[in-house]
Amino acid sequence: MPVEDQGSQVVLTHPSDPSTQVKILNFGATVLSWTIKGEEQLWLSEGAKLDGSKAVRGGIPLVFPVFGKKDEGPTSNLPQHGFARNSTWEFLGQVKENPPTIQFGLGPENVDEELIAKWPNNNFTLIYTIELTEESLKTTIDVENADNHPWEFNWLFHTYLRVKDVTDVLVSNFPGEICYDQLLKQTYEEKLPVVHFMEEVDRIYQKIDDEKITQVVALGHPVHTLKREGLPDIVVWNPWIKKSEGMADFLPKDGYHNMVCIEPGYVHEFKTLQPGEKWTGSQLLYKDQLKYQSV
Repeated sequence: MPVEDQGSQVVLTHPSDPSTQVKILNFGATVLSWTIKGEEQLWLSEGAKLDGSKAVRGGIPLVFPVFGKKDEGPTSNLPQHGFARNSTWEFLGQVKENPPTIQFGLGPENVDEELIAKWPNNNFTLIYTIELTEESLKTTIDVENADNHPWEFNWLFHTYLRVKDVTDVLVSNFPGEICYDQLLKQTYEEKLPVVHFMEEVDRIYQKIDDEKITQVVALGHPVHTLKREGLPDIVVWNPWIKKSEGMADFLPKDGYHNMVCIEPGYVHEFKTLQPGEKWTGSQLLYKDQLKYQSV
């Protein structure tokens, strides 16, 4: 069976190769694992909580309706990164056989009452689509304003990519883009040809054209490729030593060597939806170099 509903999680397996699969936890609709021919593509902390007690550390957590923590505005009472990653989504089933595709849904009725009360009177419908091919994983979010007034939101795929050694990794294709460095609290135009990792990195690259491909390169070879649609911003993050030590669920403590977060989203600004309006954003993750026919 290409789709196995295990109750607390769903496993989607490619029909041509049982070792190519994706595992999704219903809590947060969090992708926990994505393997191609048995090779893991994502990083998941050994200390990640999978019992619904807190958001999962690793995989692909979903950020909605706010990125980070805001000091003012309609989302200021919400916890960091909102409630999508802390809510149990409804598994809607398989929607396509080739490529195998499944969907999850979230509405206010699925969110903890205390949490949703911190963002009141904003009716919404989220449909999350996960599509698996032999060489890629595509995740798509559809956000609908089901209310009678406009509201605004952020969205982010908080993708943790697995690498062998982050000190050997470069992330390409940001020169000329506007960057907000969350550590320096400064905005500047990126001049360097690549992002490298010898210390903590926490940057938001803003308003990037959809046509720009982002590549993670290790020792001269592409190991991950990202293509976006409708997601103008990319967060690049590695917690390094001190930040990793401060996160109880980040294990092993030197695990930062084996991960890099390349997170496409709509986070530099809020997206406003009018009543009845829908918005779609997606990421296509490819193991090495992008095969354009798979887009």
